[in-house]
Amino acid sequence: MSWLWAIIVGFVLGLIAKAILPGKQQIPLWLTTVFGILGSVLGNAVATWIGVNDTKGIDWTRHLLQLIGAVAVVGVGDMLWASIRGNRQRA
Repeated sequence: MSWLWAIIVGFVLGLIAKAILPGKQQIPLWLTTVFGILGSVLGNAVATWIGVNDTKGIDWTRHLLQLIGAVAVVGVGDMLWASIRGNRQRA
């Protein structure tokens, strides 16, 4: 059942990351979910590294780190996707 939660959390974090990032991202929804999952894993790794992965109550720091990881992965992933697809927007 944990893989289902990973997909749900990745989907939600990916959508929030797309909403936070400026401009329109060109990645498809399935890739947003994958990037959200990767960002969540990255955030969990950082939380473990700094020692805040398991606290009493709600792990706000871990969740914030997951969101930051998702924003970073979606941002970089969108740039890579646009350059691979050849339709990079000029600023």
